[in-house]
Amino acid sequence: MTNTPETPHTSPQTSPAGFDLTPPTAEQRRTLEARLSGEERRVLLSHGTEAPHCGTLLHNKTPGTYCCQLCGLPLFQAGTKFESGTGWPSFTAPFDNAHVKLLQDNSYGMVRVETLCARCGSHQGHVFPDGPPPTGVRFCINSVALRFEPEGAALARTVQDYIDSIG
Repeated sequence: MTNTPETPHTSPQTSPAGFDLTPPTAEQRRTLEARLSGEERRVLLSHGTEAPHCGTLLHNKTPGTYCCQLCGLPLFQAGTKFESGTGWPSFTAPFDNAHVKLLQDNSYGMVRVETLCARCGSHQGHVFPDGPPPTGVRFCINSVALRFEPEGAALARTVQDYIDSIG
């Protein structure tokens, strides 16, 4: 009988990109929520939507990464951002599929797919099947739900890393 070494495996709380997906503790959540503006709270925590064409990240063309405003998890890369004409930042694909949770949304008499941060569960926007190639999908995301990190900036791997980085 041959002995084979045990194959290491990724924890179910770690994404393929190596980010910790463990939800914030109650104390961490209180700290994170306390720093949100009223508009950020309304969108991220109450599933609101910012007005079209007013978001600060709508016309951003700087290389970098768009992260969850609440917990810092990277959600989208600048290279997947495109001008959709809808009035909200739009992306063709997530940073890592494990970083985005999709949930059917039947609010307001519509059937849509809501986009949530997979780590903290905050509302980001919606995804639609009308995007450009190569994916054919459009992640329509609220600017206030995102925090932009320029290319080369260190991305927080854990909730605590994010809390430490925002002071």
